Amino acid sequence: MFNKILIANRGEIACRVAATARRLGVLTVAVYSDADADARHVRACDEAVHVGGNAPRDSYLQWQRIIDAARATGAQAVHPGYGFLSENEDFARACADAGLVFIGPPASAIAAMGSKSAAKALMEKAGVPLVPGYHGSNNEPAFLAAEAARIGYPVLIKASAGGGGKGMRRVDSAPDFEAALASCQREAKASFGNDHVLVERYVTRPRHIEIQVFGDGHGNCVYLFERDCSVQRRHQKVLEEAPAPGMSAARRAEMGAAAVAAAQAVGYVGAGTVEFIAEPAEGGDLRFYFMEMNTRLQVEHPVTEAITGLDLVEWQLRVASGEPLPLRQEQLVMRGHAIEARICAENPDANFLPATGTLQVARWPAHVAFERSPGDGRLARVDSGVREGDAISPWYDSMIAKLIVWGETREQALARLAAALRDTHIMGLNTNVAFLRRVVASRAFASADLDTALIEREHAALFEAPPLPDAWAVAAVAAHRLAAEAALEDADPWSRRDGWRLHGGAQRQLSLQRGGQALQPSFERLHDGGTVLALGGQRWAFAARALGDGRHDVSLGTERLTISVYNRGERFAVFAEAGSALVDELDPLAHAADHAGAEGRLTAPMPGKMVSFLARVGDAVKRGQPLAVMEAMKMEHTVSAPHDGVVEELLYAVGDQVAEGGELLRLGPARPAA
Repeated sequence: MFNKILIANRGEIACRVAATARRLGVLTVAVYSDADADARHVRACDEAVHVGGNAPRDSYLQWQRIIDAARATGAQAVHPGYGFLSENEDFARACADAGLVFIGPPASAIAAMGSKSAAKALMEKAGVPLVPGYHGSNNEPAFLAAEAARIGYPVLIKASAGGGGKGMRRVDSAPDFEAALASCQREAKASFGNDHVLVERYVTRPRHIEIQVFGDGHGNCVYLFERDCSVQRRHQKVLEEAPAPGMSAARRAEMGAAAVAAAQAVGYVGAGTVEFIAEPAEGGDLRFYFMEMNTRLQVEHPVTEAITGLDLVEWQLRVASGEPLPLRQEQLVMRGHAIEARICAENPDANFLPATGTLQVARWPAHVAFERSPGDGRLARVDSGVREGDAISPWYDSMIAKLIVWGETREQALARLAAALRDTHIMGLNTNVAFLRRVVASRAFASADLDTALIEREHAALFEAPPLPDAWAVAAVAAHRLAAEAALEDADPWSRRDGWRLHGGAQRQLSLQRGGQALQPSFERLHDGGTVLALGGQRWAFAARALGDGRHDVSLGTERLTISVYNRGERFAVFAEAGSALVDELDPLAHAADHAGAEGRLTAPMPGKMVSFLARVGDAVKRGQPLAVMEAMKMEHTVSAPHDGVVEELLYAVGDQVAEGGELLRLGPARPAA
């Protein structure tokens, strides 16, 4: 076993690797960028070395600096995590040349599987079924368009060197192909330094099922069962589970054998994942096609750990240090069911636009385990690279944490995940937690009616669900305010501000705002000591009792809820079984001033780089028409016209960095009809 390793990554995976290393008595070295000087992964390691600026290309992708840091600190090996340099064959080779062990596969295996098109050619020779498509080297737009027509629409354009849904577009008709291809290639070039793509038939009801494989330097290779990663948005995974629902033992063995054969074909060593697209076949089983092999540890590896009781990072370290695999295939067993939810800083209601900001509140479920398998009976496991008070910046991906639960059955795991998401409270920026709660509760996911279009199929349930009623949001804010005031007051009744009067009642008015809508509730203190909440012409009996740590027992009419409320400045975040809400105390004069003159301004929804403008000065545009493309958090984002109008001025040049809220262009009023 190694004495010291360097972790060439950041965030939750760096924390995860450090936790296993610490348990095994292995010292760790972190690397960090300017933006990550005080990051959680830096503090999780024994030493840390600064490697450059904020952007990955200036820090985490500077592999010579990372190798220099490993040698300077006496590290014997480098763990690349996932993303960044984890599938860079040049980096793996450079580590070996520097006398460092690369905790991953040989550079030759990375090269063989690093190109989707080359990997598919290899799999075709091995007899593994492939999705019909073009996997060759000709990337001329006209040629690819002709191939798409030959294959038949819809087709999927995919970055050959890509992963994580980047550089991937579904195209439904020939007129849309050219623009989708250009966007794919730009995104692939920015993310992977390679704009080569392939084109395949789009499987209309696909399930994304992957097999975890592990090889050692002694010729052994096993598969550790499968994961279903079908629930996706923008071709990126949202929920992952193991084992795959509805998978027969025969099909599991067949897919596992195919995955092992794929790994052995390239002399694979270490952890890897062979990904398949599966679709329903006759007899109720699944027909599967090879998609790609990820030559690294996957984001969703914790669900495999949960059902096997194994630590895959420990396996990586043991295999990389020359030990054989700890177990043979016949010794591997799975128990129960595990599900992972990716908690991201994003706005699901704005096409999952990534968000930035400070984690003013980050509270996790009780009895949570950090960076360890949840099979010990705890409610949940959280893998996270951030703490309360940290910022989610535009420089890296938007994932805040992974929430993993385990149960004896899928039904128990679902119930535990629902409870864990309910008790996950984040304030300070948009997240997908409320959306994940709706996905888990949806008919399709609960019944395992899975495919990669589940989110689109369940749109009404996931995006049009009724929110927490205004009355409950207001009642929660009032309960929190009253509790805070009571904590500051003396026991002397003459100092209290609860509305008590010797004769008659008293009324108290609040000026609040929720989602841009003003709320004007009033609270009437009755002479008998009761309180009534009035809002929008309705009245309810109201009572509240503080339970501590922001939790309140609130009664409204005949209903009673336990609600958590967090207050930062003028904003209140409300979390309840029935949903969540953000409520602001409203200063009408300040609110009016803030919004004066906003008409006609088109601003950046988040920090990023200007990729292109899709309209010129003087162009008449329609509401919803794409006007600009920005790149942020490794993805392209299209900004559209909020109303009909005429483009008056472009305020940035292509390639410029844009701050969040920066005005991109000025849109004047629409021209009158002739």
